[in-house]
Amino acid sequence: MYKRQAFQVVELSQRVHALRRTVSQIGDRRFIYVTVKKMDSRMSRHDGRSVDQLRTISVNRGFTNTSAASVLVQAGNTMVLCTASVEYKVPPWRMPRNEGEVVKGWVTAEYNMLPGSTSPRKQRDRKNVDGRTTEIQRLIGRSLRAAVDFEALGEHTIMIDCDVLQADGGTRTLSVTGGFIAMCEAVATLKLPTPAIRDSIAAISVGVVAGVPVLDLDYPEDSTADVDMNVIMTGGGKFIEVQGTAEGEPFDFDTLQAQLALAKNGIDQLTAIQKESLGDAWPL
Repeated sequence: MYKRQAFQVVELSQRVHALRRTVSQIGDRRFIYVTVKKMDSRMSRHDGRSVDQLRTISVNRGFTNTSAASVLVQAGNTMVLCTASVEYKVPPWRMPRNEGEVVKGWVTAEYNMLPGSTSPRKQRDRKNVDGRTTEIQRLIGRSLRAAVDFEALGEHTIMIDCDVLQADGGTRTLSVTGGFIAMCEAVATLKLPTPAIRDSIAAISVGVVAGVPVLDLDYPEDSTADVDMNVIMTGGGKFIEVQGTAEGEPFDFDTLQAQLALAKNGIDQLTAIQKESLGDAWPL
């Protein structure tokens, strides 16, 4: 087990912003930065953040000690407990059908919002999992699987459980970001001969609020947004999934590009936070 560790990201966020300002002077990044700066002067968000600013992020590894890995992640008032468990087997359908084939591992995820995570109280799922929960846990699973070399993982299944303790927007994206940290810790306990993590994974919400693209929406923004979008990317800059919806009027291509630019900026910051929080356990 890794030593329990809490991580606050005020100073790190400042360092990442400084790095982004330098990189933005090279190639296409210059245009993206100038666009965001222009939007800053047009809007003051209700919590005082700039349009390209994440909520305050905290990461507390080793929050529980009954699973292979656990991490409590918080973005503003949203809190998610992500745990990772290891099974020394794979689902029957993952077993090789032909002699000599290698057993490939598997990663899956479950997501749930605790009853007290919202107001009014969310009814506890006893028998049937609702459609929203099913959709989100599938999103988390397929996002995290994009980071894994299953042949290197071998005959192991990593189960990621994401339980929302408090919801204030962005629960699915924070589950992906925290789930990756927990998954890395769990995989490290296996001491595999070949690294099984190929890239980092993080997710963030973006949207259009009062006509302006913004990063990392909380509930007041999400509930009134003109456009709501979730973006999942690798640390290497490749897209895994983009979910975007016009809540009212359709939006144009330039608005889409502005949101994706904000998302890329946010993913860069989250990747740095993941790397800092894992320290020597960073697998890449």
